[in-house]
Amino acid sequence: MEIIHAHIKTMDGHEYQDGFVSFENGVITAVGPMSDALACPEALDASGRLLLPGFIDAHCHIGMWEDGLGFEGDDGNEETDPVTPQLRAIDAVNPFDRCFREAAEAGITTVVTGPGSANPIGGEWLAMKTTGIRIDDMAIKAPAGMKFALGENPKSSYNAKNQTPVTRMATAALIREQLAKALRYMEDKERAAVDEDFDQPDYDIKCEALIPVLRREIKAFFHAHRADDICTAIRIAKEFDLDYVLIHCTEGSMIPEILKKENAAIIIGPVICDRSKPELRNLSPQLGSILHKNGLSFAICTDHPVIPVQYLALSGMIASAEGLAREEALCAITCNAAKACGIFDRVGSITPGKDADFLLFDSDPLSGYVKPSAVFIGGIRIGQR
Repeated sequence: MEIIHAHIKTMDGHEYQDGFVSFENGVITAVGPMSDALACPEALDASGRLLLPGFIDAHCHIGMWEDGLGFEGDDGNEETDPVTPQLRAIDAVNPFDRCFREAAEAGITTVVTGPGSANPIGGEWLAMKTTGIRIDDMAIKAPAGMKFALGENPKSSYNAKNQTPVTRMATAALIREQLAKALRYMEDKERAAVDEDFDQPDYDIKCEALIPVLRREIKAFFHAHRADDICTAIRIAKEFDLDYVLIHCTEGSMIPEILKKENAAIIIGPVICDRSKPELRNLSPQLGSILHKNGLSFAICTDHPVIPVQYLALSGMIASAEGLAREEALCAITCNAAKACGIFDRVGSITPGKDADFLLFDSDPLSGYVKPSAVFIGGIRIGQR
């Protein structure tokens, strides 16, 4: 299958005003100018249209809080224990939630979803496609990361229960304690594997879940809004040598020099929401522009259901209207999102060997609430308008 005569932005550094992309069995096989295209009887002529890689929502809770339901569809926070790294998003996401269809129709082909931020350690996250009926088949990386949370959310959740943590100190201490336990557990397992006189430690499901984080095999996603919480996340990540990502990073505009010095990975958003709690008092849609002007790369997320997932591109448009360069806004929902979440080997650009996830637009996708005229996920066209 081929798409021909498209204006292609690959989002990996190439642009073809009159280009083609070919794909087979759900994988991109070639991309380039029309002069390099091979004759294909199944070619789709996309003359006059823009071709982009599928959009990626780098941080949301789609399928964890089901649309239109209350407690029955609320599987995002296990607020009975503040430390729950053993929880897996793959066991909670409902792929039949209608928001997946709305996401796909709006061009979001990949989402990274998982537990909320009530717990200092919330559980494993999942990267998945937005079409399918079984999570196991939709997942592209499971787990994709481990959720940690700092600031007001854990405090608020457990203050009402008169249970730790009710301070930022306790939140950080609980995270450190569990990471230290997991590190010791991992070291004991490794020693027992080579020393027959050393016993294997008793199985600990919480420690087992954190081993991939400590080995930097998956990301540590740190929910942090306030500047001091952002610095706490960096501090803990450096103490345990974690491959970390700052989620929300709302007051990152106040400490851009620190973020640049630490080479921090960042996911900002939601961009279009209200200042619903004290730690959001400095929320600004200009955050992306400020970070970019300070030489920082980042992704943009919706934090669905805070902002409905289908408004991801609209969030990029708002950031662009507030001073962020248009190309950077596109990067924030494609290549930068994939890089931040550790899935750039599969998605985020139109590159041979990657998943055949494409969007065709008849107009500028950042000019308003614009839906793609065609969406391909895994090489299959899922919408036709």
